[in-house]
Order: sequence, then structure tokens, then C-alpha cells
Amino acid sequence: MRGTRLGDRLLHAYTWLIIVWLSSPIAVMILFGFNDKKSKSNTSWQGFTLRWYAELFDISDLTVALRNSLVIALVSTVITVVIGTMLGLALGRHRFRGKGVTNFLVFAAISTPELVMGASLLSLFVSGSVPRDANTIIIAHVLFSLSFVVVTVRARVVTLDPSLEEAARDLGATAWGTFTQVTLPSIMPGVLAGAMLSFALSIDDYVVTSFVNGSTVTFPLWIVGAVKTGIPPQVNVMGTLIFCVGVLIAIANAVAARRRA
Repeated sequence: MRGTRLGDRLLHAYTWLIIVWLSSPIAVMILFGFNDKKSKSNTSWQGFTLRWYAELFDISDLTVALRNSLVIALVSTVITVVIGTMLGLALGRHRFRGKGVTNFLVFAAISTPELVMGASLLSLFVSGSVPRDANTIIIAHVLFSLSFVVVTVRARVVTLDPSLEEAARDLGATAWGTFTQVTLPSIMPGVLAGAMLSFALSIDDYVVTSFVNGSTVTFPLWIVGAVKTGIPPQVNVMGTLIFCVGVLIAIANAVAARRRA
């Protein structure tokens, strides 16, 4: 018994150690958003201040970059969720010729290195004389995040009870009514999870975006470009706010799922 208790305690301690290690970069980012720095660099603690929250949008280029990232992430997420949900439904519910190949392509896109995908998209846009701007970034983000939405929705679809939809049709519901009133609410947790994952992948992407951005600057691109001159504390503040919004959405989703259960 003593050996079992000691093993349990060691396992708990190891688990918390891993959690602390994974959370430390986020904690440092949040902490240095309150740093009262006196020089260009924001790498050493020099005092506490709320000044950077009041001056959050004082750097116009940074504000534009953040706005670009948010708009691109929102647009690409909407497109990805619509296409990914339909594809996930098809793969999880129906049998059709080429289903195996489609499944292979979905997982191949997930395993493809970002460097390869970025170079491939750049070659495609250059050979097609497509001007690189925010539109090409959206296309790229849809392509590399689509597979994640498909996988999450498909995993939810395969667990559904087909008798629920059959009962709805027997009671006179149309195909559209069955989808909106029965199927979609049932797969909504998977759809929301895919949407959150797609948004997170889009807003912090650097590698693929750097190939197809043209003159459009996103939040990650701006940060990398500012490394040489010193990253301002506003970056920490913006990162903190984005992180807090993500945490609140995750908590709200978990609470809603528990209430439904």
C-alpha cells in the first residue's frame, strides 16, 4: 500500500511538473505585458505597470497586423468549417467511390510539413500569376486547416445513432429539417472543436503565411520582423488577450457540453 501511495504521489508530482513546464512560456508572456521597460528590449523585469494596456494600439503597424490576422482567421475558419463539416459528414456517414483515397488525402494533409505546403502553394500561385495578398493567405489557411475540421467532425458523425434521423423522417421532417434539427445539433460539439482548432492554427501561423503573404503582414510576421529591434510589450498584451479569449471560449464550450449531458 505504501509503495502504491508513493507511486501515486510521484505520478501526481510529475504531472504537475509537466503542466508547469508547458505553462511557463504563457506565464512569462503575460508577466512581461506588465513590465515597465526603459529600453527597447523587453527581456528583463524593470517594474510593474499597466501602461501598455492603455497604449495597446499606439503602434499602428502592429495594430494593422493584428487586424489582418483576426480577419484572415475568421474568414478562413468560416470557410473551413462549412466545407469541413460537409466533407466530415460524407466520410462518416456515406460510402462512395474514392472514399479511401479521400481519407488518405485528409490525413496526408495533416502530416505534410508546413515548409512543403508553403513552397507548393507559392509555386502554384506564381505559375498561375496569382497576386499574393490576404486572399492567398486565406486560401492557404483553409487548405492546411481543413483536414483538422474534417477529422473532428467525422469522429463525431460516426458515433451518431442513425435511428434518430430515421425517426425524424418518419415523423414527416424534410431532409433539411432533419439536418438542422437533429444532425447538426448532434455534431455541433465536433463542429465547434474544429472551428476553434482552425482559428488557432490560422491566427498563429508563420511558415505557410510567409510564403504566400506578398505585402500583407500578419501578427506572427510582424513579431518575427520586430525581433531584431526589440519586441514591444504591446505584443505581450495582445497575446495575453488572445489567450484569455481562447480560454473563455473553451470554458464556455465545456460548460455547455456538461449542461447538455
